Amino acid sequence: MPITLPRDLPAYDVLGREGVMVMSDRAASRQDIRPMRIGLLNLMPMKIATETQFARLIGATPLQVELTLIRMTEHQSKNTPAAHMESFYRAFQDVKHLKFDGLIVTGSPIEHLPFEEVTYWDELREVMDWTQTNVHSTFGVCWGAMAMAYHFHGVPKHILDHKLFGCFRVTNEAPASPYLRGFSDECLVPVSRWTELWRDEVEAAGMEVLLGSEETGPCLVEDRARRCVHIFNHFEYDSDTLQKEYERDIANGTPINIPGNYYPDDDPTRKPQNRWRSHGHLLYGNWINEIYQTTPFDTRLIGTHRQVLGADPEPL
Repeated sequence: MPITLPRDLPAYDVLGREGVMVMSDRAASRQDIRPMRIGLLNLMPMKIATETQFARLIGATPLQVELTLIRMTEHQSKNTPAAHMESFYRAFQDVKHLKFDGLIVTGSPIEHLPFEEVTYWDELREVMDWTQTNVHSTFGVCWGAMAMAYHFHGVPKHILDHKLFGCFRVTNEAPASPYLRGFSDECLVPVSRWTELWRDEVEAAGMEVLLGSEETGPCLVEDRARRCVHIFNHFEYDSDTLQKEYERDIANGTPINIPGNYYPDDDPTRKPQNRWRSHGHLLYGNWINEIYQTTPFDTRLIGTHRQVLGADPEPL
């Protein structure tokens, strides 16, 4: 089954050329089926690239998924055309009456700021509280994941003395987790951040580390009590995302190391190799499947005491 996207969204043609099944919202409206409703709260500056990356992953499952692009209500994007935002995004205040089977909260390159100094922090706190009543399962990514861990549990982010930048091996610490079905004992994942969460503080907050590394700390954690999964790294990245970040920093005169374990022989003149794509599809496919197995058919029950992730599933 396809992912439902507006016909004019750039991701529609990109994914179609890649062989991902894509259906226009007009065609989907003629089908007698309840699609899974997934929201993407896109906090990244390069929104078109980010929405395509996540649409690619959630559109690769056999289920029909309706993707809703969400933005912070008052925040104005400086890197994405206003016409694109106006055409394809809905402000949070305009969708908060809706129920969603899943919500992805992306990262944002503002990790040097204390959470409380982020201009949209108050509304983001509202979003995070809203997930407990209107979203069946939430997936926090990088800064978005750190923000949720801080908001719900007071887990702080810690500034690193160097940027974790490149592809790093992480260990499968919970092979029985439904989110890691099909995962190898180890896998490679892109990392690009100046902050980290500490394992002991994550576990003390009641969250379980599913993927982790001695070098880069927790990678994937489950917050079962809040119906959340958090990843602090980037399985969604395209093959050239780290390269673009590296070239941008070089052009801006920002001190930056060559992303480690990314280029063959660490030679930036050679084409980088994508060695994480399959695990990215596995992870997000497993997340979608877990939602499908547990979300109520009656969307009015999402977020109620009768709806508990992993118990009494009512299939779509």
